[in-house]
Amino acid sequence: MTTMDVFTYDVPAESDFGYAQAIRAGELIHVSGQLSFDEGGEFLHAGDFAAQLKQTYANMDKVLDHYDATRNQVVSQTLYVVNLRLNAAATAAGNLGYFGDHRPASTVVGVTELTLPRQVIEISFVVDTKLPA
Repeated sequence: MTTMDVFTYDVPAESDFGYAQAIRAGELIHVSGQLSFDEGGEFLHAGDFAAQLKQTYANMDKVLDHYDATRNQVVSQTLYVVNLRLNAAATAAGNLGYFGDHRPASTVVGVTELTLPRQVIEISFVVDTKLPA
């Protein structure tokens, strides 16, 4: 039997929209799109791509820490980027900085807008806890 473990930040958006930040089903962890927000759910760094990317990766680390997982166990990610042509180099640099030598499967999607005004990046990912940390 597969067990599930749900992770939330207990921020209003989770109950307003009806979602969890992450859910572990068996050995896989599926993580909802992470973005630039603080512990209270307040959106940070409106319009600042580099700062949003840094905070988004920091929020990814919080999810990984909850499950005692590491970046090396991330098997895939999808990045949603507003104005991709302008932000492509920063996206690549941030990805390389975050993962180092680890190379998860990645899809980068250019979008015209995201949920919040002046939100420019969102990243969802899948983690396999069977992989070595």
